[in-house]
Amino acid sequence: MAHALKLAAATAGAAAVAVGALCNSGTIKIYDGEQPATADTAVDAQHLLATLTFDATAFGSPTGGVITAAAITKDSAADYTGTAAWFRVLASGGSTKVLDGSVGTTGCDLNVATVSFVAGAEISITSMTITMPLA
Repeated sequence: MAHALKLAAATAGAAAVAVGALCNSGTIKIYDGEQPATADTAVDAQHLLATLTFDATAFGSPTGGVITAAAITKDSAADYTGTAAWFRVLASGGSTKVLDGSVGTTGCDLNVATVSFVAGAEISITSMTITMPLA
């Protein structure tokens, strides 16, 4: 039988709180190229485009298993020119992988004004949400 995991609302909320706490004072690294198979898979040929930083309290309280990011400190100078395709979140300290997700201008896990990044340009995030699977 195929996987069909669905979380109860209270469980989804607790999971969202736990994920949000792992992001506190962490970083968001935005890359070009293909997103790895899992968040534990090493970055390979992808280029790091920009690094942004979460607030000490990265996310607000969950609503229906969804958390929305608080203020995210911009990257004042992008590292590389390329097309943003995916991101990886690292916990505070930079060594613990938390999650990966999609990058786009709308409807993605992480939304930016443009996916065309230019080295040296300022990069900011317009919105970011994380959604837990509900029943």
